This record gives sequence, C-alpha cells and structure tokens, in this order.
Amino acid sequence: MGNTSSMLTQYDIEEVQEHCKHAFSQQEIVSLYQRFCQLDRSGGGFISADEFLSVPEFAVNPLSQRLLRMLDGLNFKEFVAFLSAFSPHVSLQQKIEFIFKLYDSDSNGKVAFHDMLDVLRDLTGQFISEQQREQVLTEVLEEAGYTKDSMLVLSDFVKIIFQTSCWNFEEPFLSIAFLLRKGVFALG
Repeated sequence: MGNTSSMLTQYDIEEVQEHCKHAFSQQEIVSLYQRFCQLDRSGGGFISADEFLSVPEFAVNPLSQRLLRMLDGLNFKEFVAFLSAFSPHVSLQQKIEFIFKLYDSDSNGKVAFHDMLDVLRDLTGQFISEQQREQVLTEVLEEAGYTKDSMLVLSDFVKIIFQTSCWNFEEPFLSIAFLLRKGVFALG
C-alpha cells in the first residue's frame, strides 16, 4: 500500500476499513484508492498539498488552507480516515471531532475566540465586517455560557453546537439563517 503502483489486497482493504471504523464499504475503498493514485502524481504513496490543490473543488474551498494543514503528506490509510468524517456512516461525535480539529489551528486541543473568528473570516470573506463577525461570535459564546476569553475543549465545543441556535450541519459553524436572524446579512 505504500507504493501507489501496487494493487490493494483483500487484507489491505480490510485493514483500511478497520482503520476508518467501517465508514466505507470495500468497493468504496477500492474507488478511493484509485482516486488516491490519480492524485499521487509523484507515485510516492503520499499526497502533497500541491497535489490536493490540483482538485478544483478543493482549491476553491474557503477552508482549503485549514484542511491542507490536516491533509499534507497523508498516505492512503490516513487519506481514507480523513475522508471518513464526510461519510454518512460515521457518528455525529466523529463529525464534531473532525470540525473541532479544523478549528484547532495549533493542534493544542483548545479552540480560542481567534480560532473561531479565523474560520468565520474564511467562510464569510468580504460579506460581513470584522466587527459583525466579532459580535456574532460573542453572542454565540454568551448564549452557551462562555466569553471571548474562554478556551474551548471538545466538550465545550459540543455544548456550543447543541445549546445555541447557530449550528447547521449543512454549513460549518454559523448558518446563513442564523446570520440573517442576527441582522448580519440584509435581504433585498
């Protein structure tokens, strides 16, 4: 499996399936391996940041730089484990853990106000002002009983997700509907 020119054996497939907690069927793993081999242009068994950026949909994702921090240099087994967060077969807890890692830019197990602000900035771009972003995040934190100075661990992050009206699993962190309710976006 280290060299992308080799074929997957049944043992390899089962090992990858176990590693990703059965988020994918054996056929899906074979398909993912084929895609991995296409992306691994160097044939070294790892996908570089540049190779990931060759995927147009990935390159234009507003969170691509944060994702690259998690992706650069993945081998096939790690690639499948990363993608498992997007599978409908994984638990909500696994999805939340993935999102938490996306926010935790320095990988210290904590998310600070500036981490959340950075993600919101990536997602909203020029559409809302910095002052509006800070106001919305402050309100979200206060609604869940936290302040701008709070350092959130995973359990705090989960609490915010389930105790505030901001979360929408179709959109990472803040939903457009939430921003509309807060008056950040004006219609018409």
